[in-house]
Amino acid sequence: MRQSFTKMHGLGNDFVVIDATRRPFVPSADDLRRIADRRFGVGCDQILVVEPASAPDIDFDYRIYNADGSESGQCGNGARCLARFVRDKKLSERDTIRVRTQSSVLVLQLLADGQVRVDMGAPRFEPADIPMLATQRETRYRHELDGATLEFGALSMGNPHAVILVDDLDTAPVRTLGPRLQTQAIFPQQANVGFMQIVDRDTLRLRVYERGAGETLACGSGACAAAVIARLWDRVGKAVTVQLPGGSLQIEWDGEGQPVFMTGPASTVFTGDLEWFNQ
Repeated sequence: MRQSFTKMHGLGNDFVVIDATRRPFVPSADDLRRIADRRFGVGCDQILVVEPASAPDIDFDYRIYNADGSESGQCGNGARCLARFVRDKKLSERDTIRVRTQSSVLVLQLLADGQVRVDMGAPRFEPADIPMLATQRETRYRHELDGATLEFGALSMGNPHAVILVDDLDTAPVRTLGPRLQTQAIFPQQANVGFMQIVDRDTLRLRVYERGAGETLACGSGACAAAVIARLWDRVGKAVTVQLPGGSLQIEWDGEGQPVFMTGPASTVFTGDLEWFNQ
């Protein structure tokens, strides 16, 4: 049986999106890794699956699978692509939809200019909510790693994030320090590691080493996490442009207890069928 898919991206963070509203999609970890493989499969950072709503106040459920076959609770760039996919496939005519992920409920708004604004929910800072092994909440955490003291901010945006401030993003050790910090025992579910450079009060630059995917061209939840940490450290205001390798996102946050709003594009690349996929 063939399985149809749509290839999409949000600022180069790319996805295979599958409509499971009419027929269940139940992949194995091997299936997911094969789909994500850039030589033997379609190729993507993550696989997104749209499912029927599990509650009356939700329009769709939304599952996120990483390229290594693991499941994630959040993906901001994927959420924007999901909103565009739902409209393009005529699954909903609404401009605003509510979707449930493994860890949170998101509100997605299709704007007149084609961009998508996402209510990502309020960031969570308590160590148990991240989750992170720490005795108390800190604005800045310090961790001994490879003989040096590493300083970072940490929070959950529906998935765990650690954010490191660097002077020069171009020379930041994203691909070496990222996987080392990500897998430290202090993060029992691992963490997405962001490397942030402050440009000015309205702008920051960011690279992210993601769980299950490695460094990507953009990370929506990572952009939100960086903007939140930068504001907690009084380095930016409530509205900030986050410049990622794949493009820019607009992030707004009014302060603790308030939701983070992310605005950016979502693009369709092509559609196809997985002829080998059997359920």
